Amino acid sequence: MCPLPEDSSSHLTHPPAPNEFSPEERKLLLGLAREAIVAALEQREISLAPPSAHLAEPRGAFTTLYYRGDLRGCVGYVVPVTSLYRTVAESAKGAALDDARFAPVTRDQALELAVSLSILSIPEPIQPEAVDIGRHGLLVRLGAFRGLLLPQVPVERGWDRITFLEQTCKKAGLPWNAWQAGAQLEAFTAEVFGDHGDE
Repeated sequence: MCPLPEDSSSHLTHPPAPNEFSPEERKLLLGLAREAIVAALEQREISLAPPSAHLAEPRGAFTTLYYRGDLRGCVGYVVPVTSLYRTVAESAKGAALDDARFAPVTRDQALELAVSLSILSIPEPIQPEAVDIGRHGLLVRLGAFRGLLLPQVPVERGWDRITFLEQTCKKAGLPWNAWQAGAQLEAFTAEVFGDHGDE
């Protein structure tokens, strides 16, 4: 899903344009993520009305949190379910409080969190040989099993294409070679940005 403590078309036809989000939009979304976490800890509501038509568009997104350099939580939505603005707020709150791998973030920890956002394109079918490390994130499905890894994960881990395919299957709770044995494979791209510039 996220960084770990995480007859098909052979290419993506509608990846997001490079730098789709302006520096101002990036700053606004990162600020929203932080505010959503603090508001949740303080048990208060914040406005989730998108400030622009662009941020009102339905998009999938993940929020990844780091505390003193270590992964602290990652939650998101692959398929667009609501506005990007609301998705960022909800995924940030989820990453801070609902990632089962970690205890909920405390108020003191929240002040030191580094935030990274991954804004996703729509997943599309892809052939295994077309997977491009550093560009594609992967989604593997078979029956009730589903696993996802973001595009930055294989780069951070030094994985080649086959390892990336195998690890995404493992993430889904499937055999390593499920991508060769009937599992549905989809890819997406992500625009990734964080507190310290592009990731």
